[in-house]
Amino acid sequence: MSVHDSLLDLIGGTPLVRLRRLTDGITARVLLKLEYLNPGGSVKDRAAVAMVLDAERSGALAPGGTIVEATSGNTGIGLAQVAAVRGYRIVVVVPDTIAVEKTDILRAYGADVVRTKAGLPRDHPDHVSELAGRIAAETHGGWLADQYDNGANPAAHRATTGPEIWADTGGSVTHLVASIGTGGTITGTGEYLTQVSDGRVQVVGADPVTSVYNGGDGSPFFVEAAGHYLHPDTPKDVWPLSYHPEVVDHVEAVPDRESVTTVRRLAREEGLLVGGSSGLVTAAALRVARGLGPEHTVVAILPDSGRAYLSKYHSPQWLRRFGFLDDDRPGLLGDAGLAGPVHTVTTETSLADAAALAAGAARGQAIVPVVLPRRDPRFATAVSEILGVLHPASLAAEIARHGPHTPVGGIAGPPPLALGTGETVAEAAARLDDDRAAHAVLVRDGRLAGLVSRSDLAHRG
Repeated sequence: MSVHDSLLDLIGGTPLVRLRRLTDGITARVLLKLEYLNPGGSVKDRAAVAMVLDAERSGALAPGGTIVEATSGNTGIGLAQVAAVRGYRIVVVVPDTIAVEKTDILRAYGADVVRTKAGLPRDHPDHVSELAGRIAAETHGGWLADQYDNGANPAAHRATTGPEIWADTGGSVTHLVASIGTGGTITGTGEYLTQVSDGRVQVVGADPVTSVYNGGDGSPFFVEAAGHYLHPDTPKDVWPLSYHPEVVDHVEAVPDRESVTTVRRLAREEGLLVGGSSGLVTAAALRVARGLGPEHTVVAILPDSGRAYLSKYHSPQWLRRFGFLDDDRPGLLGDAGLAGPVHTVTTETSLADAAALAAGAARGQAIVPVVLPRRDPRFATAVSEILGVLHPASLAAEIARHGPHTPVGGIAGPPPLALGTGETVAEAAARLDDDRAAHAVLVRDGRLAGLVSRSDLAHRG
């Protein structure tokens, strides 16, 4: 046992562990780097301490100052840990979609947590990054960590993560697989391994299928701390300076269901309790490894622990409500024949066009979801982007009141209740009763899959 001057000395030096059961039929060696064994529970500990020390050296962060950051949780936790050790106040701005456990951890470290709405355009004043920047500017002694554009983020991985992987594999690593969020991990680690191997190591990015990093439409995904969401009203898509795309040889686009299923398999078959981005990375690594022979070694960086997601990816109730878990219980909504094409309109659709669509809708659709416009029809609408509903029976009155050319975005009612394909008819009926709703949307993998009404459930109850 060794004695360290502070907790920060324990950051890094995380182990590699070989996958055994999930690699059945795969001859390549697949090693997982367990970054959740950092003291703050994630890979972001590395960037957090590097950014703070760099800011201290430059004078950007003075004694008694306040650290401010926009984060999906893990970087905030890493920074809060550093702030506690080095005596800083910290304010963390988070989207309202992050797991509740992360918020609880931040507050346990003494952080001031500011929650803001997720899914806003990048230039909206309440966007997580805009709000954090404003708080830092208005706070005496405030310093914005800015993990997305802070060069100390990828530098931390060039200096530590890459060398550790090279040393621990004895230089045998042939493929690196890491998720792309801020881009710091894959950029810094990839740059080091590419250089030290003279280009022999292939760098593979793991990305949610709808993320713009791999050419997706930017619509929401359910894997936290990975990918790049793009609101359609964002005037210009700006990628993080921490991400150097030229470092990445290939990006593997993984659907949310595959990531979530892999999270559960890692816990049940390998004893590894990890978060959603770790499931994403492992799924991508398995895809890569299936095409390789025994002379190859694939190293996947697992960003964080499942202890921060017990209410999400490891909760059967959450998985069923968002349609990620279809178990063998009788009477599931997914088996009730309720899934099918749903006619939707966007916020920009005129009342006249909405009325025409509703008049021709199949099954006499009782509600018409109002969604954000998306350029890629390959992806069904995510439930988080259903902004409201129209009731066809009231459209004639709305046209008379507002005019036929008025966009429906400012007129639609509130978003409908969402029921998952993994819920039973009885559970769905009880939730409709609690919500006092006559209609709901059906979701599979968090995306619009059909419509549900009280009468539908009554006939199947």
